[in-house]
Amino acid sequence: MSSQLLTLLFILSAAVIYHIPVVTCEPWCVALPASTPEQLQDNINFACSRIDCSPIQIGGYCYYPNTLLDHASYVMDIYYQSHARTYNACSFNNTGYLIYSDPSIGTCQH
Repeated sequence: MSSQLLTLLFILSAAVIYHIPVVTCEPWCVALPASTPEQLQDNINFACSRIDCSPIQIGGYCYYPNTLLDHASYVMDIYYQSHARTYNACSFNNTGYLIYSDPSIGTCQH
């Protein structure tokens, strides 16, 4: 094996064994924490008119954490994913931004 391949194998093995987060090339879309409650609610209303938002409803797997910011971030990301992950699909009037670490919390997987 080449030394480059061995190095890659070592890094991936260490990531699995020591639970080192691996950065992905695919970003997630989340709400800016500085957004107003009105902006977050507008983002939820917009996205939910186009995607299934049952996960953030009471009893849904993304109901908790039950915050406007978390609910908006979830639906904004699902909208972004369903629209080919384009930059414009995460704009939400400049209240969305892209991150490269998984924002999933508990049972709420993005």
